[in-house]
Amino acid sequence: MSETRELKIKLAILQTEHRDLDDVINRMVLTPPYDQLQLQRLKKKKLTLKDQIAKLEALIVPDIIA
Repeated sequence: MSETRELKIKLAILQTEHRDLDDVINRMVLTPPYDQLQLQRLKKKKLTLKDQIAKLEALIVPDIIA
């Protein structure tokens, strides 16, 4: 399998996980009372995933100045 294809598969997995985490966070906030510490941890994990997604996207589609 090519490196680009592997990166795209990993990217899709991370995007799905990010979306799922977003759903969990939204449901949690809508059903008080909720654990503030757990919410912070979920948000931190979501931010970490967002950073990983951005790095993979940069590897797949490099920023080329034309």
